[in-house]
Amino acid sequence: MKLNQMALANAFGVLAAVYYVACYFLALLAPEVYKSVALTWFHMIDLSVAWRDAPMGFGLGIVTFTASSWVSGWLLGAVYNKFVK
Repeated sequence: MKLNQMALANAFGVLAAVYYVACYFLALLAPEVYKSVALTWFHMIDLSVAWRDAPMGFGLGIVTFTASSWVSGWLLGAVYNKFVK
């Protein structure tokens, strides 16, 4: 069964935008929770110099994260479809 690459890419893009907005608001409203989660994902890396009081760059961040996720979804569909031939 082949995947619809465009549908998969769109789903990845929408999901990425939702995740980005959720993370943005978590960082804005509960920065200590956000920092705790981020530290567990980066395995002992000291990020203390990288923390800001409030998240910045929302517009550029959401556009680039959503676009890269869309491309990833499209590529996943393309590669999957090559393997099912």
